[in-house]
Amino acid sequence: METFLQTIGALNDETRLKLLRFIDIHGAVCVCDIETAFGMIQSRISRHLKILKDAGFLRVERKGRWAYYSIRSPLDKFRQDVLKEISYLDMDLPTLSPSCNT
Repeated sequence: METFLQTIGALNDETRLKLLRFIDIHGAVCVCDIETAFGMIQSRISRHLKILKDAGFLRVERKGRWAYYSIRSPLDKFRQDVLKEISYLDMDLPTLSPSCNT
């Protein structure tokens, strides 16, 4: 039950829903590009990404000094269904403009 509640809690935030959709659309995205796209400070973005990672939606891969977030694979059916439902929501997403010096 704890895992279920953690997952549902992670979805109870508009920014996190937008982050999930953004990453789902763009694939592996550098945290610095997420910061730029969303216009948020690193600590706030990192907190949201950690919550989504802990809820089982994201994986992180470190390349040098950068962290790249992507949708975890494989995802269980529940999380797949959640991503599908999020894709139907009418939300304004920022554009991806890669800015990291990788």
